Amino acid sequence: MSRLSLDGQVALVTGAGGGIGRAIALSLAQAGANVAIVDIIPERCDEAVGTIRAMGRQALPLPCDVMDSDALRAAVAETDRRFGRIDILVNNAGGVSARPFLEQSERSWRRHIDINLVSMLTATSATAPIMIREGRGGSIINVTSIEGSRAAPNFAVYGACKAGMIAFTRSMALELSEHRIRVNAIAPDHTVTPGNHGNRTGPVDPATWKMPSSQAKDAMNRLIPLGREGFDSECGDAALFLASGMSSYVTGVVLPVDGGTWASSGWVRGQDGRWTLNEGLSFGV
Repeated sequence: MSRLSLDGQVALVTGAGGGIGRAIALSLAQAGANVAIVDIIPERCDEAVGTIRAMGRQALPLPCDVMDSDALRAAVAETDRRFGRIDILVNNAGGVSARPFLEQSERSWRRHIDINLVSMLTATSATAPIMIREGRGGSIINVTSIEGSRAAPNFAVYGACKAGMIAFTRSMALELSEHRIRVNAIAPDHTVTPGNHGNRTGPVDPATWKMPSSQAKDAMNRLIPLGREGFDSECGDAALFLASGMSSYVTGVVLPVDGGTWASSGWVRGQDGRWTLNEGLSFGV
């Protein structure tokens, strides 16, 4: 059996109806897992579930607002009732709006904290005891962002939440290690998703997506060392690695899935192809 195989395992993925969450859910299902799909948009739950069932795997639709802690705990409990186990938890649900901090209301702060940070705490606190009860270990994967490890002007509260996710990942890796539960994170950056193209509600429909101009796309691609935005499936591949036996000795890590933008730290490929610091001083010959 392949060490990437998840046959017989059960995964619960939050925010799994579209974008990175959906891609992770499909990658886990392709490797053999049965998957509980948690998403606030019922149509997206149903679509993802239908796709997974077409693979021959079991899938459970769980429409749920992860900011409602009681509803999220109930979703975890229903997954346990249906499958009798949970082996993999992916805390992917999140959200952000761009605004200078001093123009951001307290209500906005709290929504950012609830959806990005508290939902992870809630799902982990509800799921880890199930993994401990079953005694097989497990894998918890938190979807943070490279904004959690660098400055994020206009995204200050979001960045703080993502930094909190990173700290929680490392702390839980130690607290849960005696139960053979591994806790890791992936940190995406520019990724093609419905939300990044204006499709934040209703079914995923690429035909409605707002597309950047060629100039804007070129400017973005020059920010990314690998020269393009990431695909959500590439986050799915990274999560599959962290969920599988291929990473059996890996815990407490934050894996950037960003095409190199965290490593570049302000260095940009200029229009002449040379690397510059913030399109300013040029280095090299």
